[in-house]
Amino acid sequence: QHFDLVVVPQHDRLRGENVLVTKGVLHRVTPEKLAQEKEKFAQRLAHLPQPRVAVLIGGSSGAHQMTLENTQKLAAELRGLSAGLMVTASRRTGEDNARVLREALQGKNVFFWDGTGDNPYFAFLALADFIIVTEDSVSMTSEALATGKPVYVAALDGGTRRINLFHQMLQEQGYTRPFTGTLEAWSYMPFNDTLKIASEIRKRIQTGE
Repeated sequence: QHFDLVVVPQHDRLRGENVLVTKGVLHRVTPEKLAQEKEKFAQRLAHLPQPRVAVLIGGSSGAHQMTLENTQKLAAELRGLSAGLMVTASRRTGEDNARVLREALQGKNVFFWDGTGDNPYFAFLALADFIIVTEDSVSMTSEALATGKPVYVAALDGGTRRINLFHQMLQEQGYTRPFTGTLEAWSYMPFNDTLKIASEIRKRIQTGE
């Protein structure tokens, strides 16, 4: 009631005449950004076999815990894929978990970003045929869904009602699937929430609504 416009993702359940609802959270991924980063890193990642899988690893947060068991299971499932792996971890992954992943995921079919140099995150999204993201990050999941590529969600321990609902709704709507060690292609209309919301804000400013 204190705002002219409120933007919320669908799992927040807030609704009203001045509320715009998105599928996920707003982010920086655009087709132009992906094309730019793809060109920048294409040669560096050209040795990876196809299909190529972007593996976006978060970690422990206020809602989730990335346990050693989670990490070992994920590493074993990734190692079993016949694919080129493009892996990036975060500070929240933790040194012990990152070490387990690095030791398990070695070979010519793996590029594990070591945190030095330019960040290949957007290039991973652009070059991937499949994307796997840990369930702790609503942002990474939303960014992955801007690509239109199959997005798998890897389970961690814990969760909250809101984040669980986020993943539940996306799975029910056909956007994501749980990662269980296999890959299967499907299609959906990529998220375009950021541009949609920006356009609506511009329209309302211009018309004075």
